[in-house]
Amino acid sequence: MNKKISLHSSSGPVKKTGSVEFQIYHLTNQVIKLTSHLKQHSKDYSSQRGLWKMLGRRKRLLVYLSKNDINCYENLINKLGIRGLKIR
Repeated sequence: MNKKISLHSSSGPVKKTGSVEFQIYHLTNQVIKLTSHLKQHSKDYSSQRGLWKMLGRRKRLLVYLSKNDINCYENLINKLGIRGLKIR
C-alpha cells in the first residue's frame, strides 16, 4: 500500500518546507508509510515508538495552527482526511 498525499495543488503556490502546513503534510506521509510497515511487522516496537513520537509532534503542530490560523487548520484537516483536535 503506497498511499501518499500530495502537497502540490493547483489552488495555490508551493509552501516552504519550514512552514507548519508543510511539516504537517510531511509527518502525515511518514505516518501513513510507518502504519503500513507496522501492519506487516506488528512486533516492531522501535517503529511503534517512532510512530507515537511523530503523532505527538503532528498533534502539537495542529494545536499551534488551530490557535493561530483556524481557517488554514480546517482546510488542512479536510485536505489530509485526518481527525480534528478534541475540544475540551
